[in-house]
Amino acid sequence: MTVNAAGTMAATGADREPQIIESGGTTRLHLTLATTDYDHVRDLHSGAVRVDGIVLTAFTLPVEEVFFRFIKNREWDVSEMSFGKFIGYASQGNSPFVGIPVFPSRVFRHSAFYVRGDRGIAAPKDLEGKTVGIPEWAQTAGIYARGFLSETAGVDLRKIKWVQAGMNQAGREEKVEFKLPAGIQYSQRRDTNISAMLLSGEIDAAISARVPDAFERGGGKIARLYPDFRKDEMAYHAATGIYPIMHVIAIRRAVFERFPWVAVNLFKAFDEAKERCVERMQDLTASRIPVPWAAAIAEEFGKNFGGDAFPYGLEANRKTLEAFCRFAHEQGVTATRLAPDDLFPKELRASVRV
Repeated sequence: MTVNAAGTMAATGADREPQIIESGGTTRLHLTLATTDYDHVRDLHSGAVRVDGIVLTAFTLPVEEVFFRFIKNREWDVSEMSFGKFIGYASQGNSPFVGIPVFPSRVFRHSAFYVRGDRGIAAPKDLEGKTVGIPEWAQTAGIYARGFLSETAGVDLRKIKWVQAGMNQAGREEKVEFKLPAGIQYSQRRDTNISAMLLSGEIDAAISARVPDAFERGGGKIARLYPDFRKDEMAYHAATGIYPIMHVIAIRRAVFERFPWVAVNLFKAFDEAKERCVERMQDLTASRIPVPWAAAIAEEFGKNFGGDAFPYGLEANRKTLEAFCRFAHEQGVTATRLAPDDLFPKELRASVRV
């Protein structure tokens, strides 16, 4: 079964030429950037970190809006992008997007499982024979969650009835084309949403990055499959080395092909902005974020994750990237089995050493 995306190839801005700015005898490339609000990207948005040879006009928007406007219309030159959508396009060949190994959002997804409390679902295997709602089959969080179910928890994904719908609003559609594996039971609902179906009992469970309204307003009818999800996620990381990457930074191909140097220069600037953020977080002089012991916690997790709790780059993330490539192909999100080296241009597969 092949599921077509709705209007994803409109791409009205796909071939737009980048602008060159000349000022005071200096020539720079003008690019637009869109991400959601992150402290580790803040210095890039504010201009405290500059990109060599580039003037950035940056937009901070809700993440769903960033994804929708970039995928559908290519409204900016550089954008945060769903990793699931990115890898789906990459597998089809000649993707309109070129990625750089900057990962602004990483979230473990044991927290993404929501179940009705009256369906006897106490463990992952109990999902077999049940109906599970998902916002999109190609949603990154869902790809990782199903990868965990299949590869770690031993769940047969063919024994679950999957229902795709908006999480809290009706009408959500898939955004990339994919081919479901044989035996997968999948249907779409445009007339309702997952929260409503959870509360009415039409579905037994849901997997979603966003917390469903039904969980917060359901009067205890809806529970997490993993109430102490942090403990389970830490155990999963210790056992597998996987730290799920949710989002990636992508460049319009028309920009990269004309100015291939932008990839490395952008990567270096994103990395500098992140390092400045980490330095702020670990500063004991003042409370940089309103969380008790934030600096000590940041230092602790840096040690637990090999010195850098939020690494960018290909090699530092190879184990997670390999797992995601595997999950995406096994679930039909990618047309071909990709390797981590297939995801990023050659300019970013190695770095200068002095």
